[in-house]
Amino acid sequence: MSPPPPPLGRGRRRAAQTFDEALDDTELIAARAALAQGRWQSARSLLVHTGDDWDRRGHRVTVLAKEPYTAAWAREWLLAEPESADALVLLALARVHRALRGKDKAVPAREACRQAAVRAPADPTPWLGLLILERSFGAEEEVVRAYEEVRGRHADHHHAHHLMVARLAERRGDTGPDPLHEVYDFANWAAEQAPADSPLAVLPVIAHAERYRVLAAAGHEPADPDASGHWTGRRARLVMKAAFDWWLEWEQDGHPRRLIDLNFLAHAKYCEGRGAEAAALFHRIGDHATPAPWSYPDRDPRSAFRAARADALGTA
Repeated sequence: MSPPPPPLGRGRRRAAQTFDEALDDTELIAARAALAQGRWQSARSLLVHTGDDWDRRGHRVTVLAKEPYTAAWAREWLLAEPESADALVLLALARVHRALRGKDKAVPAREACRQAAVRAPADPTPWLGLLILERSFGAEEEVVRAYEEVRGRHADHHHAHHLMVARLAERRGDTGPDPLHEVYDFANWAAEQAPADSPLAVLPVIAHAERYRVLAAAGHEPADPDASGHWTGRRARLVMKAAFDWWLEWEQDGHPRRLIDLNFLAHAKYCEGRGAEAAALFHRIGDHATPAPWSYPDRDPRSAFRAARADALGTA
């Protein structure tokens, strides 16, 4: 007798879910599943054990906060533990993501982040939430202030630097290619300020991809990055070589957001035509693809990732 089929929907959804922002964090995945069932104690335990690993804490809180049920369960948690800074931070970021989805207003989400920042003054995560919010709703000075507050608490904050690069890349989007654009200066400065083993060494590659996104959306670059000279100029080659060499030396297997960097770097190497180097990165990525940058400027990221991976691995 053949085994019974999997429960309707669950196995099929899992197979279809190519992108998971939890990446390879199995503890986070388990806590998220428990939170969906109202068991907020798992999220509590996860954040307690994360401690002051700020990049990991920011990653975990952000992923948990994006789920549509999180705000309600964070409120339940606060009712049980009114003094919990973790619950307040999680609720603040949940409200941020509700605002981004149009389910809440920006003003109360902003105030929730500020309240959480008062409760947890050393934690950059409430300010990360504010930066995420202002990235979409705020004026330039509010974005910069939130970024500076994050950086003042954790100078090498990975997510905050990615957000700033994306925002800066959008300045002067209709002016065409500009090798002296400020986003490159910012990314280079951040990479130089960071310790030698910091994944911010890859930030210039992120800046190059974000600038391509903006230029292609404005019609200054082809919609197909493979057909764009954006990835083959001298500056691009130097940036990508430096980032790839850094990865070979340091790799940073334990960083919670390293797979985001690897996707950007694999995309860059593939567009550059360096199939063997791209293949090495695809091996490390495995099934942990990320929508960005494979969706740039307006492509189906699943198809783009799979096609690039098959081509690179076949070439290698």
